[in-house]
Amino acid sequence: MAKDVFSRTKPHVNVGTIGHIDHGKTTLTTALVMRSAAKFKPDLKVKTYKEIAKGGTERDELKTVTIAVAHVEYETPTRHYAHIDCPGHADYIKNMITGAAQMDGAILVVAANDGPMPQTREHLLLARQVNVPYIVVFLNKVDTVDDPELLELVELELRELLTKYEFPGDKIPIIRGNALAAMQCMGKDDKVCECIDKLLEALDSYIPTPQREEDKPFLMSIEDVFSIKGRGTVGTGRIERGKVKVGDEVEIVGLMKAPRKTVVTGVEMFNKTLEYGMAGDNVGVLLRGIERTDLERGQVLAKPSSITPHTKFECNVYVLSKEEGGRHTPFFSGYRPQFYFRTTDVTGTATLPEGVEMCMPGDNVKMTVELIPDSPIAMDEGLRFAIREGGKTVGSGVVTKILA
Repeated sequence: MAKDVFSRTKPHVNVGTIGHIDHGKTTLTTALVMRSAAKFKPDLKVKTYKEIAKGGTERDELKTVTIAVAHVEYETPTRHYAHIDCPGHADYIKNMITGAAQMDGAILVVAANDGPMPQTREHLLLARQVNVPYIVVFLNKVDTVDDPELLELVELELRELLTKYEFPGDKIPIIRGNALAAMQCMGKDDKVCECIDKLLEALDSYIPTPQREEDKPFLMSIEDVFSIKGRGTVGTGRIERGKVKVGDEVEIVGLMKAPRKTVVTGVEMFNKTLEYGMAGDNVGVLLRGIERTDLERGQVLAKPSSITPHTKFECNVYVLSKEEGGRHTPFFSGYRPQFYFRTTDVTGTATLPEGVEMCMPGDNVKMTVELIPDSPIAMDEGLRFAIREGGKTVGSGVVTKILA
């Protein structure tokens, strides 16, 4: 069956929903797709709540704990959006980091009856770490709060929290609404969906169209790997820079000693064929002669010889304080946490500079990191990473000098 060809008539922007578990991220995602289909794009393939929350743990008809990241698309009159619905549950934060790292802007979903909760804070912190440049807030479930003053208080608290994590809290649009009602009317009731219209307008106006690095060498992080019977292996992920088309030779780099060359035999986005994939696109790339076991999350596809894998580097690191959800105690040279690059984490050993005996929570520190030898990571200077230990984020850093 021939696939549709993806049309590039509108600017493409990557957004997504982040926030605490049960605050309505997946419900809002469903409502956005339904409203876009009802108002702007009748031929848009609408996914149901259950399809978007696939692979999650169902607790009842309307509540599923999202585990995997779901990708959907919708449009406004001026833009095409690729939307990532991120998990809110603390146990699946690795999937959230992967999703957020691909966004040009995020929709922070906060339930009005709860206000900011622990994952609201952790997601904001991670959004800051992985450089999500813009945030729009959707204050959900406003129908459950009778007192308008209470809504004002929640908004005030949210603006303070956003400012604390270095976002412009006083300027960020906060849209009040009821995502469940918008989803239940399938995006067709204009009055009920007024909040969804306002949210789409806020995305269009507040998040600028990103400048893509199209002229740099091709680089794409592998987020997931699939095998298509009779066709081969597909790596999915977001193209960080450059372009790729059928027939291009690329290298698989990272998590193995030497890069491996292959050829691109297909490029797709949202099950539509692309003439070429470019920076900013979330794509699936079909690779010639590659088995399902030859490709894994955390590797990158890149233009041959444009990036190399490394295990030892110098970096600047900020260690989170206890109040930010970080460590309660200092660490010393020889500390072995997980270093989270792009879409994967690798164990490494941290060595503090000479004369520095220990590093306290809340400190900024320069240090040398050596990753385990059989898991080199494709890196350039300037690459950002998170440091995680015991299931929580304890620091963030940036590579300043590659040593080996």
